[in-house]
Amino acid sequence: MNPLRLKFWPLLAITWLSVACTSSQPPVNPGIAVRPATPPQLPPPQNYNPPATTYSGMFIKPGELHPAVDFWRKTYVEWRRSQVAIHDQRYMDIIYEVMVLPGYVGESLTSEQKEMVSQRRELWKAQLAALEGKLRYNGTLTNNDRQIIAKLQTNGRSLNSVLFGAAERVRSQRGTRERFMKGLEISRQYDHQFRQIFREAGLPEDLALLPHVESSFQPSARSSAGAIGMWQFTKGAAKTFMPGGRVDLCLDPVASTKGAANYLSHAYRKLGDWPTAITSYNHGIGGMRRAQNTVGRDFARIVNNYNGPAFGFASRNYYAQFLAAREIVNNPAVYSLNTPNQ
Repeated sequence: MNPLRLKFWPLLAITWLSVACTSSQPPVNPGIAVRPATPPQLPPPQNYNPPATTYSGMFIKPGELHPAVDFWRKTYVEWRRSQVAIHDQRYMDIIYEVMVLPGYVGESLTSEQKEMVSQRRELWKAQLAALEGKLRYNGTLTNNDRQIIAKLQTNGRSLNSVLFGAAERVRSQRGTRERFMKGLEISRQYDHQFRQIFREAGLPEDLALLPHVESSFQPSARSSAGAIGMWQFTKGAAKTFMPGGRVDLCLDPVASTKGAANYLSHAYRKLGDWPTAITSYNHGIGGMRRAQNTVGRDFARIVNNYNGPAFGFASRNYYAQFLAAREIVNNPAVYSLNTPNQ
C-alpha cells in the first residue's frame, strides 16, 4: 500500500470545518497513480507580476509585500480566535482553508484543539505531497487537485515555482480579532502621548502603533525570550535605550515608549530606511546589516531571498504586520473598529 495512505488515512476521516476553502471535499485517496496513458492537462503557465509599490502613509509598501499585508489585516480583524488559516508561509496569498474550531475556544488552545489543527496541517501536507508526485510522474488529476492548483497559481504564479516544496511550507495561523480589538481599546489611552513622543524625537508618529505587533498593547506582557512590557524590551536593550538605562522602567508604558523612540532613531541612522529599521526591532540591527550586506538594500529582496540565521517567518513578516496594523487603525470605518466586542 502507498505509504502516504498508511500515514494519513486517519486524517482523511476528519470533518471539514471551513469558512474559506473550496466547496469540494479533499480527495479521499492521496496516493499517486503513476504514468497514465494521457498526461494531465494543466492551465498554461503565467508570469507573476506583483502589485506596484505604493506607500502606507510615509512608509514604503513594496508590491511584493502586498499579499503579506493583506494576510495580517485578515488575521487582525477578520479571523477570530476560533478560526485557523492553513496557508503557505512564503506565499502569503495562498490560503488553503480557514478552519473553524468547534465549541468554546479560549485565549489559549486546549491540547485537543491543538491536535485538531495539527491534523489539518498534516492533511494538507499529504495532499500537496501527493499532488507533487502526480505531476512529477504524470499521475491522474482529480477535480480537487485542480482546485489546489488554482490556489497555488494565485496571482498568475507559475505552478512549478510554488508546488515543489509546498508541503514543507504549510503553516497555521489563528485569528486574533479579539486580541487586536482589546489592544486597540488600551491604545486609545496612550495614543496622543505616544505620538507626541515620536514627533518630539523627529520620527514618524505612526511608529507609536508598533505595540500592536509586539504585545497588543498589554503593559505587563512577557515573552518566553525574556522581553517584557508593552514594547517588549529585553534587559540588554533596556540598559542601552531606556531613559537612564533603567531596566525597571520596561513595564512603564511612557518610559518604554521613549526607549523605543531611542532605539528606532538609532536603528534608522544605522540602517538607512524604515522597513529595515522597523524589522530590526525583531531581528536586531546587526542581523539586518548582514541581510543588507548579503542581498542588497532592496527590502523586498531581503524578505524574499535572505536566509540568514534566525531570519525566519517572524522576521520576514514583521514589517508587513506593522503596515497592516497601521492601515487598520488609520481606516477605522473600513474595519468596524468602533465595535470592540464583536
